Amino acid sequence: MAFLIRSTFDSCSANVSNNVSHFIEEKQQEEEVEEGSTDIKFDRNARAPTPNPLVFMKSKLVLLVSHELSLSGGPLLLMELAFLLRGVGAEVVWVTNQKPTETDDVIYSLEHKMLDRGIQVWSAKGQEAVNTALKADLVILNTAVAGKWMDAVLKEHAAQVIPKVLWWIHEMRGHYFKLEYVKHLPFVAGAMIDSHTTANYWKNRTSERLGIKMPETYVVHLGNSKELMEVAENQVAKKVLREHVRESLGVRNEDLVFALINSVSRGKGQDLFLRAFYESLQLIQERKLQVPSIHAVIVGSDMNAQTKFETELRNFVSEKKIQDRVHFVNKTLTVAPYLASIDVLVQNSQARGECFGRITIEAMAFKLPVLGTAAGGTMEIVVNGTTGLLHPVGKEGVSPLANNIVQLATNVEKRLVMGKHGYERVKERFLEHHMSERIALVLKEVLQKGKHYSHS
Repeated sequence: MAFLIRSTFDSCSANVSNNVSHFIEEKQQEEEVEEGSTDIKFDRNARAPTPNPLVFMKSKLVLLVSHELSLSGGPLLLMELAFLLRGVGAEVVWVTNQKPTETDDVIYSLEHKMLDRGIQVWSAKGQEAVNTALKADLVILNTAVAGKWMDAVLKEHAAQVIPKVLWWIHEMRGHYFKLEYVKHLPFVAGAMIDSHTTANYWKNRTSERLGIKMPETYVVHLGNSKELMEVAENQVAKKVLREHVRESLGVRNEDLVFALINSVSRGKGQDLFLRAFYESLQLIQERKLQVPSIHAVIVGSDMNAQTKFETELRNFVSEKKIQDRVHFVNKTLTVAPYLASIDVLVQNSQARGECFGRITIEAMAFKLPVLGTAAGGTMEIVVNGTTGLLHPVGKEGVSPLANNIVQLATNVEKRLVMGKHGYERVKERFLEHHMSERIALVLKEVLQKGKHYSHS
């Protein structure tokens, strides 16, 4: 049997999952042929086809402006929206505002992934971008930093474009609240934010710190792609992936694996996770608990960047002599193999937490319990005590997280029940069609506002 494994998108980086042979997509392709029109999608649980909620975007011209093109959450979410819009026949143009002058393999791969789907990729600073912005039915700015593009590129044309701008914001950190980034924010057609927590934070912070008012703001929770759900629900695929990844890490099938899957940075809390993991090992030894060997996996490493923070992580592992228990994996676009191979996801984002945390709902699709910080969008996803366990941010959260690791390590029934409840929660509210329906409502309103402005 051959396997194609995809997360939100196909992998474009070298990682262990590239060695997994490809899962054949004949069944999906047969269904697409039978369905015919791209304007109709089939709900596997329904007997009749349901209209794609984004079908009204057919033939609309949409300009997507991203502050960067990378493997981080914001650009990947915008790419996913680009694919959804192309799927219903919209004309989509992509520009990246901040692009390195030298060749970058990740950017090259992501751009060609878009080109292969019929998305036009243009220079952010060229006249083509300005002309497209003026003609577009809708302009979507991705992240707060993308706001600089309007002054730098549109210049005197900014006033014509602003009324048809939807601003998609994912940031929670204070340094994004600069007037040079968001001075046009009160005048755009709307802001779309991934969680209620983040929306409230932006409303309060812009008013108190910058003295500006947010435009009409829409909260849109994200959803898992159909491709990821197909892997998550395929028992044979998960078994193959689990065996392959564990073999590559040197982890036995009976061992327990706790993983944190995020780009390595202090804000994602890998350092505090490793401290909690080490503390859990001590607790198990002190209490003489009979548990399988436990391991910690950090997916999102990048030693090529030679960051001081990652060096600190590796030094900590060496000092505590837990090299045989901690495994670093390079950052990757393909998370499905790791979700299939682990037992518990740790979401340890610090400060105000994650704006939403896509990896959290992806893990729940794989029936994994989640140990998350009680902050940000995680609190809108994880039901404490039911689909996972929450702990405080900061150093105060280290011991509670350690205790939660021990609790799940010693109770297989709790892990399984939490994973089952998490999967049910995903099926109820965090699927691609849920996200499409929520985004469709926003786009309809924003398009209507743009039309009203142009007529007036």
